[in-house]
Amino acid sequence: MFDGLGDAVTVYEVSPRDGLQNESAIVSTAEKVELVQALRAAGLRRIEATSFVSPKWIPQLADAEALLLALAADDLARDGEYSALCPNSRGLQRARDTGVAEIVVFVSASAEHNQKNLNSSIDDSLARLREVVQEARQTGLRVRGCVSTAWGFRSEQDVDLRESARIGRALMDMGCTELSLGDTTGVATPRKTHDVLSCFLAEHPAVTLSMHMHDTRGTALANVLVGLELGLRSFDAAIGGLGGCPYAPGAAGNLATEDLVYMLHGMGIPSGIDLDKLIEAGKVAARLVGHPLPGKVHRASLGTPRTAHSTAQPVR
Repeated sequence: MFDGLGDAVTVYEVSPRDGLQNESAIVSTAEKVELVQALRAAGLRRIEATSFVSPKWIPQLADAEALLLALAADDLARDGEYSALCPNSRGLQRARDTGVAEIVVFVSASAEHNQKNLNSSIDDSLARLREVVQEARQTGLRVRGCVSTAWGFRSEQDVDLRESARIGRALMDMGCTELSLGDTTGVATPRKTHDVLSCFLAEHPAVTLSMHMHDTRGTALANVLVGLELGLRSFDAAIGGLGGCPYAPGAAGNLATEDLVYMLHGMGIPSGIDLDKLIEAGKVAARLVGHPLPGKVHRASLGTPRTAHSTAQPVR
């Protein structure tokens, strides 16, 4: 079943952006640098560091310029490949001033979700982003395009796969070099994942595709397995499972980086990541946000204090 899956996998870390923007507490710039240092020490190279959106909407990322400049000056972090979300031309201008090498743009395949997230229709969003992407490419920036809710918004049935494919095609046509396919609210199941990926693979090489899975219903790793079998070798993840979606309240966040790497290494698939150091990075993240994180490997690494009573109980 798993023959031929030994090719190295790239893990694209999203916790400094997608993870921290969902936290109620404000993590300082210095603390964000500390987190990135821990992620880099574990071997993570591609890191989505921040977002150039209005601080009025996401105050947790108001220090975008300061963070990227701090990372560029930090000896332990400067050799990473950092990207930043840029939803409009103003965001692109701010990003360019920091010297970041890659920007990220996104459109949701769900009209409802896109309206809530970007306050515009899908076609208006694509038209606006076309100018952003073209300007970014003209100035030498790489552009990563993201199709949010590609599996569905509230269910697997409420987004037409043809619409997801149309958006992906439009993003690549305007100049994106990579597509990240997002299961934003965690509705995906393996059969639907096979359908979604097969649709995109009919138009785009596997090397240009990445999966961005949320573990809302505990199916993220099962969906990643489908992606591996279909030839994908790039996956987004967040340390400790940080993140989530405001439209799936109470749900678990992104696929945890530790869970993904644990599975990959158990299957003999190299990632270039030191799992022990990754677990330590998860502990740093939990300390900075001030609460336990949902990732399974993260929680297992913390252990459970054993008492005389608990040791007397049989393990089932």
